[in-house]
Amino acid sequence: MKPAKRIFMAILIIIAAIILLLAIWFNIPYSSVKTQFQNDVEARLKSSAAITGTLDSASIASLPPLIQKYLETCGYIDSERRTHLIMEYKNVDFGMGVNKPRLKIDYTHVDFADSPDRLAFIDSKMFGIPFQGYDYYMNGKGGMKGVLAKLITLFDQTGSAMDKASLITYLAEALFLPETLLKDFITFKQINEHAVEATITNKGVTATGIFHFNDAYEMTSFTTNDRGQISPDGTIEYTPWEAQCENYKEYSDGIKRPTVFRAVWKNKNGDFVYFDGKISKVNGAISH
Repeated sequence: MKPAKRIFMAILIIIAAIILLLAIWFNIPYSSVKTQFQNDVEARLKSSAAITGTLDSASIASLPPLIQKYLETCGYIDSERRTHLIMEYKNVDFGMGVNKPRLKIDYTHVDFADSPDRLAFIDSKMFGIPFQGYDYYMNGKGGMKGVLAKLITLFDQTGSAMDKASLITYLAEALFLPETLLKDFITFKQINEHAVEATITNKGVTATGIFHFNDAYEMTSFTTNDRGQISPDGTIEYTPWEAQCENYKEYSDGIKRPTVFRAVWKNKNGDFVYFDGKISKVNGAISH
């Protein structure tokens, strides 16, 4: 075999070996991002204050009438009091930014009741390459990390704006974990028969938003001006933000919850829906 041909064959073998190794690496279950998420969730569950009994009308008597109606109508009264919320989504339509590629992601988040901590894991692929993310808020510190091919960090956002954005995300989901409504870090003021203002305070940071309800006492949206839109280059713009809920159904645990959830930036040039998903499971319960 001629030297040039041997070199060419050697290069092909090396390329084939690299492709094979990458395919194996991409498909093995191990992921440092997922491991960090799982370890943090496990540690946080162990530290959660124990809660027993059921949620009754007396325990929610101090809440605004509209929220009481929501809890009663959706079946939370006489339900198990919970230390945490686990919400799972499959095949979410997720936008990386305006005019940027959209992904299909699986998304799981865990919210805790004794303090406003929230941990979330994103699992997806970009052009066949694994993309995973970790979105967290613990001990007053928020962050968002994105990793490509299980090795390459695409972004790792932290800082005071991220702390506040993560805190307001927790508040937006608070009605799905009624135990949080009884804590002193969230306060409420009913505005009218369809809206309740909520304020959350933790570690010196305060954020405010409004829960909106329909005539059936279903929470249909949460709006706020306190969530900064953080670009990959670190610039921050405070843009109206909205979490939208719809298509309420009864889950297998007897609780009525939305099955569709969207997160929307209300930009000046139009709405940008960056998260559009169907809730597949809540606390192990699925919708009927």
